[in-house]
Amino acid sequence: MAPMADEAAFVSFVTARTWALMRTAYLLTRDHQLAEDLVQAALFKAAMAWERIDGEPEPYVRRILYTENVSWWRRRRRGVTESSAGVAVDQADRAGDVDLQVSLERALDLLTPKQRTVLVLRCYEDLTEPETARVLGIAVGTVKSTHRQALDRLLAVAPRLGELIGVGHD
Repeated sequence: MAPMADEAAFVSFVTARTWALMRTAYLLTRDHQLAEDLVQAALFKAAMAWERIDGEPEPYVRRILYTENVSWWRRRRRGVTESSAGVAVDQADRAGDVDLQVSLERALDLLTPKQRTVLVLRCYEDLTEPETARVLGIAVGTVKSTHRQALDRLLAVAPRLGELIGVGHD
């Protein structure tokens, strides 16, 4: 492929997929500015490797997004980032769902970045435990224990979430 065609393909990918990547990055970071920075970093790294990407670029770029996020929280080793953004609320039962939204926001804010990342990969991206372990560069057992800890923390703060995701609190 000629360099101009590669550049056009990259620009087309960025135009089409940035918002989807931003949603995932926000779920990972719970901070709009960090999410933007994370997507920029992932897209920069993808641009540098664009000619070497075989096939569909999105899985490659998402892997960069996840691993970059892991690198960030490994370096920071700090607690939870605060967020002022809300989770979308179903219009059918607005009053009850607002309570659930507040509970979910509180619960997600209590998770560590690592726990949030594992939950996003397992629940939002629907990856298996081995796929999640491979993306994050950690053991499958670590994925399992981190996922369980995150669910326990969510359910302790917002027990109603268990009904919605089909998990009971022990």
